[in-house]
Amino acid sequence: MELVISLSIGVLAGSGIWLLLRPRSFQVIIGLSLISYAVNLFIFSTGRLKSDAAPILETGRDIATYADPVPQALVLTAIVIGFAMTALFLVVLLASRGLTGTDHVDGRER
Repeated sequence: MELVISLSIGVLAGSGIWLLLRPRSFQVIIGLSLISYAVNLFIFSTGRLKSDAAPILETGRDIATYADPVPQALVLTAIVIGFAMTALFLVVLLASRGLTGTDHVDGRER
């Protein structure tokens, strides 16, 4: 399970960095989204990968049998912020394309 999560994080981060280096604005936005997904997956995986583990503590039980709720809360917050950031970037992309007539990052066709 850890290998699959690690490979997923690596593929998402690598694809995001590759898209960030592209000349078009939409590809840069998608690259930022992929990097944020990779970071969210990394934060989520730091809370121990356990299935069927309750996040609420009960008295008299070992703490190692529980999932950590803090990474889950952080990822949920990051998903909401990432969605708002992507929506804002898309609005800026449309405004920039309307003003300059191109969707290249530097404003020039190559």
